[in-house]
Amino acid sequence: LIMRFGVRHSLLHPATIGQGVNDVGDKTIAFWLMDKEMYTHMSVMSDPSPIIDRGIALHKMIRLITHGLGGEAWLNFIGNEFGHPEWLDFPRAGNNDSYHYARRQWNLVDDDLLKYKFLNNFDAAMNHLEEKYGWLHKDPGYVSWKHEGDKVIVFERAELLFVFNFHPTQSFPDYKLGVELAGDYRVVLNSDDPSFGGHNRVDNSVVHVSSPEGFAWRRNCIQAYLPSRVALVFARN
Repeated sequence: LIMRFGVRHSLLHPATIGQGVNDVGDKTIAFWLMDKEMYTHMSVMSDPSPIIDRGIALHKMIRLITHGLGGEAWLNFIGNEFGHPEWLDFPRAGNNDSYHYARRQWNLVDDDLLKYKFLNNFDAAMNHLEEKYGWLHKDPGYVSWKHEGDKVIVFERAELLFVFNFHPTQSFPDYKLGVELAGDYRVVLNSDDPSFGGHNRVDNSVVHVSSPEGFAWRRNCIQAYLPSRVALVFARN
């Protein structure tokens, strides 16, 4: 994501390279993350599954970090926007020319009893936010913080602050985040929102007032609560 090559523009998509066009097909990202649990625990009425919870959280984070940091264009395709399960595999000699996995089950996202709607809601919100702020048309993101121990990544793009806590268990109260511009910051996208299948651990109405104390090579800083496996985008008022 950060290996940019001069003035070349990049089109990014968070999908398994060669899905359906290599010799044996491949799984979707959602299926790599959640595998067979998707057959039994994607109902909103099913028992909680740590595998599904992890997969949904990471699916949203993977898509947002790719969208925000990766390039100048974005490709949505073959149902990855709502976490399509199973494989993508076109008819070939190795599968007896079967069309079984050469399909997309668009009905999954329209079923209110299934969790695919949460991923689709997040994808829509992410794309609407980009339409408003236009980060794909702005300079590449500036990564101000990468902490291996905390599993936290922070970058700025289009005057937005993108924050990712990939830690599987550790949440951080009052985590210090460097920002270049002083002001009041609010959350404008929260992957932990219940409408996205999250656990509602972040109050989007909280105003984060910047301090002139520099941090992470930025002129100012704010502090925010970062739950585990959550991505947040902040905008300055």
